[in-house]
Amino acid sequence: MSERIVAPYGAWESPIDARRLAGSSRRLGWPGFVGDTLHWVESRPEEGGRDTLMRRDADSTVTEVLAAPWWLRNRVHEYGGRPWVAAPVEGGHAIVFTHWADHRMYRLDPGADTPVPLTPAPAAPAALRYTDLVAPGGPEVLAVRERHDGSTLRRHIVAVPLDGSGADDERAVREVVAGSHFLANPRVSPDGRRLAWLAWEHPDMPWDATELRVGELTADGTVGKWHTVLGGRAGPDGRTESESVFQPEWVDDESLYVAADRTGWWNLYRVPAGGGEPAPLCPREAEFGAPMWLVGFATYTVLADGRIAVVHSGPEGNALGVLDPATGDLTDLDLPYTEWGPQVTGDGHRVALHASSPTDQGSLLVVDVASGGAEVVRTSIDPADLPDAAYLPPAEQVTLTGPGGRDVHANVYPPTNPRYAAPADERPPYVVHVHGGPTARSPAKLDLGYAYFTSRGIGIVDVNYGGSTGYGRAYRERLREQWGIVDVEDCVAAALSLADQGRADPRRLAISGGSAGGWTVLKAVTSTDTFACGTSYFGVAELLQFAQDTHDFESRYLDGLIGPLPETRDRYVERAPLSHVDDVRCPVLLLQGLEDEVVPPSQSEMFRDALARKGIRHAYIAFEGEQHGFRKAESIVASTEAELSFYGQVMGFEPPGVPVVELSGGDA
Repeated sequence: MSERIVAPYGAWESPIDARRLAGSSRRLGWPGFVGDTLHWVESRPEEGGRDTLMRRDADSTVTEVLAAPWWLRNRVHEYGGRPWVAAPVEGGHAIVFTHWADHRMYRLDPGADTPVPLTPAPAAPAALRYTDLVAPGGPEVLAVRERHDGSTLRRHIVAVPLDGSGADDERAVREVVAGSHFLANPRVSPDGRRLAWLAWEHPDMPWDATELRVGELTADGTVGKWHTVLGGRAGPDGRTESESVFQPEWVDDESLYVAADRTGWWNLYRVPAGGGEPAPLCPREAEFGAPMWLVGFATYTVLADGRIAVVHSGPEGNALGVLDPATGDLTDLDLPYTEWGPQVTGDGHRVALHASSPTDQGSLLVVDVASGGAEVVRTSIDPADLPDAAYLPPAEQVTLTGPGGRDVHANVYPPTNPRYAAPADERPPYVVHVHGGPTARSPAKLDLGYAYFTSRGIGIVDVNYGGSTGYGRAYRERLREQWGIVDVEDCVAAALSLADQGRADPRRLAISGGSAGGWTVLKAVTSTDTFACGTSYFGVAELLQFAQDTHDFESRYLDGLIGPLPETRDRYVERAPLSHVDDVRCPVLLLQGLEDEVVPPSQSEMFRDALARKGIRHAYIAFEGEQHGFRKAESIVASTEAELSFYGQVMGFEPPGVPVVELSGGDA
């Protein structure tokens, strides 16, 4: 090996440029078996972020099922959910899907080239939205429908005729059941007599409290009477603890499997459909469920022999195991992956799902349960785009000590480049990455987005702060009424821990995050002096207007994170970063999609204007055509290069090969 080049951290050259990074942003999800073929949804950043449907045949041939302009995505809850299902029809299976351009449902018949509409054109753009498609057999497909009518929003589980009669006559789309503000997971019993589904109300989020409901299907195909079988929120009925129920699946005509967190962990239970005490299948301190950010998430599938293939997680990561419900024995499969996505599907013998590891950013796998072997169907990064492994940082899982001695989980990615070394007396800059949600979780995995920075000499520490999922309800609820406090404290603790160990330069600590992570960034730069700068991707800056402007799904999320209105109005004002711009002592970079309905552009713009009035160095970059999370290749390139340039200007290094982002206000 040739002698390493000595150069300052941040100034190293890297083969991982932003174009390669954008190409690696291919998302793989929503897999499903259709006969002996596997289908899945795959994103195309180079096509404006379009989501297409792919198919792999038995001979391993991979083809695109729906070429442009077809786009499999939907906007129920703004984040969307499962966008397709295979419905049995004469001659095979039809693909029924939701199309992003008009939000209608369509049917693609076997051998056909052109889909036909199944639902009516909405009176206004996106006024009718569908998700969580289910094909129980017969002439209809079930879906969760969201109807926007001016200021009124209603959700139903609906039955959509496969014959297309609902395309021109909305009355043909039957409303099966409503009864609550939020609905998910419609499941018809094997004998066709009953429907099970999940329901919840404001101010709960689905990881706070959901109800499993079961109702009889009447002769006209609607649910008359229904009852709550499991779950719900603490309240006047005597329930002292809220319970979140996740993913109901019928076992037989009289019982269902569900994941429920009545012990503080989402464990699997068998539940009588008529009500009664649920029977735990494998009680342990592990999560067998997941926060339902997308409608239709699934962590398990029932196999042909009655066993259950299930993803379960804990502080050390998660695993794919096979559970025998008769004995409670859980056997994990010996596979080289440390993270498994919550979109599990199966055909009785095989399981398809997304997986990642410290050496794999993400792959779509088919796992043969009998042999325990896994076949890689598709990777999120084309092999030709992968850099030499020597440029990829190791992922080090650590547990740090936060305020009051509490555990804080994090993943550390150190500067890594085989061609460079830093001067002996220099310590590297580090960026604290803050995931969104805040009820989310960052796994220890290969991430080219992180490698873009680490290969240039900038370390990353990704913090699973209090409020993150995967560690039980108690860890998740550390953030209750403490948003902007606990998350900031944990991120500061992670940054200072690395500095105390001599691994990071305490004068060159940055913080970056998106959405709820962007909120934590803005809170950190207005309430601490730990960070040299902060990068907020579509972050929340102000709370009272945000509570009015954000979308319905999260419009009452702040009740739990901050407190109910109007009782805690003063707390909303005091807690907001916008109220403390006078305390900002470091530059701030703001990046925002202009079509964001979750965190509207007004949030970033208000903070930008306040920074400008105070003369604080900053930059604001807005992206046309982007929603909540950047999908277009050009947006990914521009935002990534801007972030690197920003760090260089603030931390005193010159990153090669990126445009200089212009900062306004203050002194350079």
